[in-house]
Amino acid sequence: MTEQSAAAAARATVYGYPRQGQNRELKKAVEGYWQGRVDTAALRETAAGLRRTNWRQLADAGIHEVPSGDFSYYDHVLDTSVMVGAVPERHRAAVDADETQGYFAMARGTQDVAPLEMTKWFDTNYHYLVPELGPDTVFAADSTKQVGELTEALALGLTARPVLLGPVTYLLLAKPAPGVAADFEPLTLLDRLLPVYAEILADLRAAGADWVQLDEPALVQDRTPAELTAVAHAYRELGGAADRPKLLVASYFGRLGDALPVLAKAPVDGLALDLTESGAANLESLAAVGGLPGKRLVAGVVDGRNIWINDFEKSLATLGTLLGLAGQVDVSASCSLLHVPLDATAEGDIDPEIVRWLAFARQKSAEIATLARALTEGTAAITAELAANRAALASRAGSALTRDPAVRARAAAVTDADGRRSQPYAVRTAAQRAHLRLPLLPTTTIGSFPQTTELRTARADLRKGRIDTAGYEERIREEIREVVTFQEKTGIDVLVHGEPERNDMVQYFAEQLTGYVATRHGWVQSYGTRYVRPPVLVGDISRPEPMTVRWTSYAQSLTDRPVKGMLTGPVTMLAWSFVRDDQPLGDTARQVALALRDEVEDLEAAGTSVIQVDEPALRETLPLRAADHAGYLAWATESFRLTTAGVRPETQIHTHMCYAEFGDIVQAIDDLDADVISLEAARSHMQVAGELAAHGYPREAGPGVYDIHSPRVPSAEEATALLRKGLEAIPAERLWVNPDCGLKTRGWPETRASLENLVTAARAIRTGLAAGGS
Repeated sequence: MTEQSAAAAARATVYGYPRQGQNRELKKAVEGYWQGRVDTAALRETAAGLRRTNWRQLADAGIHEVPSGDFSYYDHVLDTSVMVGAVPERHRAAVDADETQGYFAMARGTQDVAPLEMTKWFDTNYHYLVPELGPDTVFAADSTKQVGELTEALALGLTARPVLLGPVTYLLLAKPAPGVAADFEPLTLLDRLLPVYAEILADLRAAGADWVQLDEPALVQDRTPAELTAVAHAYRELGGAADRPKLLVASYFGRLGDALPVLAKAPVDGLALDLTESGAANLESLAAVGGLPGKRLVAGVVDGRNIWINDFEKSLATLGTLLGLAGQVDVSASCSLLHVPLDATAEGDIDPEIVRWLAFARQKSAEIATLARALTEGTAAITAELAANRAALASRAGSALTRDPAVRARAAAVTDADGRRSQPYAVRTAAQRAHLRLPLLPTTTIGSFPQTTELRTARADLRKGRIDTAGYEERIREEIREVVTFQEKTGIDVLVHGEPERNDMVQYFAEQLTGYVATRHGWVQSYGTRYVRPPVLVGDISRPEPMTVRWTSYAQSLTDRPVKGMLTGPVTMLAWSFVRDDQPLGDTARQVALALRDEVEDLEAAGTSVIQVDEPALRETLPLRAADHAGYLAWATESFRLTTAGVRPETQIHTHMCYAEFGDIVQAIDDLDADVISLEAARSHMQVAGELAAHGYPREAGPGVYDIHSPRVPSAEEATALLRKGLEAIPAERLWVNPDCGLKTRGWPETRASLENLVTAARAIRTGLAAGGS
């Protein structure tokens, strides 16, 4: 490889880094603050310590320019709303009284005030707090957080680049505030917002920022000509400001398309592009516009979303091509490393052969530094690293751990008939009503009940040998008895066993399927203080033995009411795992579907009449470009039907989805051919019910009336009002009553009160309907 000149030495950098700490110190501090055990000063000191640790880790790995401002107590989009003064009026008093408590009130709500809506961050499993804007919104700059964190990094002697969510993406992610017309376009506020951004950029420049990164991931989605015009206008204004740092506009999660030439012409100083397989088209587009002469290009050649080691030779070939397309070529990951765990070397329980194939955030930082060194000094400078990389890649490609001929033969033999129920919905629903004999507006929950401290302690005691399996299982039986008794007493119609034995809705199944590897420390933030450990999909998938039948059957033995069997669907099993990248995702989905099909049929054979196969990730995994939707939805819906189609007509199949925008996949929801679907609806005020009605969705649905991501207890009157709104779109004979999502993260007192209110609301509506009212 031709070496870059010393003047153009490649720099290694990242867009962002995991926030939680090696042992989830941030989670513990924030939850301690909520519980009154940690004061504001201690919370801030914990956060500052984590930032220092992160920056030092990056510097030690060879990262030349560290990000600042990417750290967040809860969510970076919420931080942006605070930065620009977009605090909802209902939260203003709380924020003015105590900024930290007010911040968390916006995120979680209080008993008296609802939180901001929460939804998925593009096609990831991260959730963000949706900004609420309207024609009367007044923006005001508050650069305290951004300047403060930059100052901390500079004080350590580091080169730091503040990271801000870009103004266009911020407005495109926003929604009309409550009471504002639904057709209000937040992007019309751009000219009001740009001076605020200019002021913040000036503050950062004065504080010592040489570069500032403005993230515009919304530009990898399909954008209208008017929106692209807004992009050109925004960066013409910000780029033309006299008192500003150098501007690096970053996109990620795919190809920029028509937005790339707009940004290439803008008066900004650099672009950061996804140049992994998902953004490969960016290289062609960059060449087509003549590159970025005299500007900086940050090349995202290391996958920031998956955990496999980089192919150094492939990345260096891409980087070599880029050298003639920009004035300066630097090296980074394809997006923030927020989406991967912290350190693969902590995984002592995983087969060492597999650990060789893994790269978490710390390993990816080292990969980026190695590639930057090769780009500057030539490949001779990394001879040893290249040899080790080739050997690890060859080890994975040839390993027997990745292939099972029997699984592949079964998947190849699947026919279209395997994915079709034996009877159409009209026949099935009559059989199910006769069999289940449920009341109008049947009540149920989504699946999980609170995971108490006692349950978590029992699980840890079993793992550490402090109790034996018999003692642990008796603790699980006690919890199931308590959950079933509570549901019966409360008057819930279709029960669940509460899932006390499950550590996570994906990990629990992954630990019982071949082909998966579970991590011990591989935590990734999902939202706020909710962290998950996505398992790693290494090889072909099969189910050696039943996974849920035992505990579901035990719960059913305690009651005459139906108990749902609870499974996680194939798309979600993939979306919330780190998937293999050596075969098409649809092929892997089919393998998972066949394994789950075996479980569904065993549940039915054991007497389970209602089986829920959760697919909350169906929408979040939807490709960001419309042109890619059909191919994805074809294999995604096929895999669900393959999982569920083998049951008898009288067995009722449910599915569940939450915290996403569902309007653009209603046809796919229909194509799943589930008998009942439950969906998040409380924070979005029953929006999804109208979307289902507009589509003519013919089956039963339960738009949620209890927002489980907030600690507040909705009153019976509030739940009744939401149900009445739901009835405007969904006929009573097809409407279910349920929470938005599982109750795992909630405490028992709020769960009891909320579900009692939910049942009270359902009964009130039933009484009204029986009397001829509403």
